[in-house]
Amino acid sequence: MIEFPKARVEQFFRTYVITDFTISKDESRLVFSSNLNGKMNLWGMDLPDTFPYLFAQQDESCSFIKFDPDNRFVLAGFDRDGDENYHIYAIPSEGGLPQPLITGDTADKFFFAHLSEDGNRLYYMTSEGNPSFLNTRMRNLEDGTDTLLNEGETSPTNLTAVSQNEKAFVYERSFANTYRTGFVKTEDEMHSLTPDTEKVHVVDDPVFTDNRVVYFVTDYEEEYSYLASFDLETKQFSRVYSISGESISSLNWDKERGVFYIVTEKGVTDGLYRFNPANGMHEQLAPPVDIIEKIQVTKSGDLYVLGRSATIPHNIFLGKAGSEWVQLTNNRALGLNSEDMVEPDVVTYKSFDGTEIEALLFKANPEYDNGHTIFWPHGGPQAAERKQFRSMFQCFLNRGYTIFAPNFRGSTGYGSSFAKLVEQDWGEGPRLDCVAGIEWLFDNGITDRQKLFLVGGSYGGYMALLLHGRHPELFKAVVDIFGPSDLFTFANSVPPHWKPLMDRWLGDPERDKERFITDSPVTYLDGMTRPMLVIQGAKDPRVVKEESDQIVAKLRGAGRDVEYLLLEDEGHGFSKKDNEIKVYSAMLDFLAKHQA
Repeated sequence: MIEFPKARVEQFFRTYVITDFTISKDESRLVFSSNLNGKMNLWGMDLPDTFPYLFAQQDESCSFIKFDPDNRFVLAGFDRDGDENYHIYAIPSEGGLPQPLITGDTADKFFFAHLSEDGNRLYYMTSEGNPSFLNTRMRNLEDGTDTLLNEGETSPTNLTAVSQNEKAFVYERSFANTYRTGFVKTEDEMHSLTPDTEKVHVVDDPVFTDNRVVYFVTDYEEEYSYLASFDLETKQFSRVYSISGESISSLNWDKERGVFYIVTEKGVTDGLYRFNPANGMHEQLAPPVDIIEKIQVTKSGDLYVLGRSATIPHNIFLGKAGSEWVQLTNNRALGLNSEDMVEPDVVTYKSFDGTEIEALLFKANPEYDNGHTIFWPHGGPQAAERKQFRSMFQCFLNRGYTIFAPNFRGSTGYGSSFAKLVEQDWGEGPRLDCVAGIEWLFDNGITDRQKLFLVGGSYGGYMALLLHGRHPELFKAVVDIFGPSDLFTFANSVPPHWKPLMDRWLGDPERDKERFITDSPVTYLDGMTRPMLVIQGAKDPRVVKEESDQIVAKLRGAGRDVEYLLLEDEGHGFSKKDNEIKVYSAMLDFLAKHQA
């Protein structure tokens, strides 16, 4: 009988990401962004046919996709090799090569905000002329005129909603991830959406249900985000709807039926609800995936969902009124199905100060278990490790590694106070949460002190470097994926529109000099004695190449065992499939080499 070998790394990495999608107004075509052919491009499906075809080739990451209401064109935003300087392009309605529509210098950014209901006016934000705070402009697509609507001042300012008559505009001012205020601006007036903008809170995802009332998500004076409204005529702020212990993360308005589809975040999973603001009726729905990344409601009432679960890669689903889900895409690991994957256990442990930390524990299949564990501090840091498919995780599990991913203080999904705990404390509380999680692994026999690897990316890469420098005795070897190595240089090298947020998020290099020194991984070079693999994208705008260059140079200068993988055509992530396979294959080889 024919025998087939154990699944290879390429099988797990032949899953694809779907980053966005949109449905035409007549519901005849679905367009989505994916790296199906190895690079990010737009793909189409002529519904109900679900066979995808190449809709627009650009070979670059896409920031948004939007159909013209009259199906004359499709708009999309593309960057260059992961630099995140997105420009706006137009694509023929039948597909083709993207044509530059709103572009400028390669260093400038152009972010989509809104397309008018007749498709003739495009609202967008740009860093051109205002790189730190952003300007909002309107391009008339009929005559080509371009009008300045708002000039950002004191903080990055984004246009987030436009009324149906295009006479009222909602803007958000960002001071930190946990401090974003909203205001509505008309020709004659400007009003805050919440009663007190000096109180730290978030305003997000505003929706005009008519020309008078705007609904939005906020955690104003509350621990978890809820649905609120602002009446432009009465200037009244109102609390509308909340779900106990869950934060509302997005609103999706079904205009025809007058209901909201609401996505909530609670720890490692999402919830889905339908709510009628007119009568207060609500119901919880059963989504087809654990993590919902986008919802679109069509005129007919069909609900399209993009999402994933721990064992299900990105896929798009169709639900009739939020039920009877049909999977439209068939994205899965090559030759494998969900039963071949590992579902995580949700565990909790007490940290150094008694704080309860939730974590995901992926246990290697006993058939393959090599006895080693990977400790994975997530990125963000104001994000979370959730029940979301990672091809890297499932591949490494198949190779016998158990994976432990804690949601240390600063993680989202556990209330606003918990998320704020990382602000101006990147390297103390979160680090000690991680150490407590490692000791929990040892105490519970998950792994022992000679068989623990440390792997992290972005803030997780920073934490990997810091843990390596301060607690080298805990680990066999370390993988750092584009992690900041020096908080002084990191604070000075972030994109211009990030810099106004850095004080509350990270701190001030002068005022907080001693803490910056204490929390910078480069302070602990003498402790970085374990073998290390460093991975970096040369075009990364968030954690620039120099952050990895300097840590590698310093450690090599000290005679340490350091491998360095630099990807010339990537940014803060791996959008090209060949690069992704190259990176994770190198990681597997590195870990295998240091198992003994």
